[in-house]
Amino acid sequence: MTADKNLDSGLPIRLLHDRVLVRMEGSEGERRSSAGIVIPATAAVGKRLAWATAVGVGPNVRSIVSGDRVLFDPDDRSEVELHGQGYVMLRERDVHAVAAERIENNATGLYL
Repeated sequence: MTADKNLDSGLPIRLLHDRVLVRMEGSEGERRSSAGIVIPATAAVGKRLAWATAVGVGPNVRSIVSGDRVLFDPDDRSEVELHGQGYVMLRERDVHAVAAERIENNATGLYL
């Protein structure tokens, strides 16, 4: 009984290793083109990457901080619900790009 109570009480969560917890932007249903045309969710699209906002990072993450926008493949994601909200759990290596004010114009953003 105490375990169930702890799950509902909103315990702090610490991400491990190279994990990144992100919140999806917008809905996964229909979307709007830059010209304002509504594209239904059933429209066939090639492999499409998605943007999300990082809300937490593990201790071994080197290129992402909370608040960064990250680009990733939505087919390679693990969904999790925390405190009643849905999030996506990624590994840092599954992130294709990072958008943030702190990134320099001449920096590649790549590391080996």
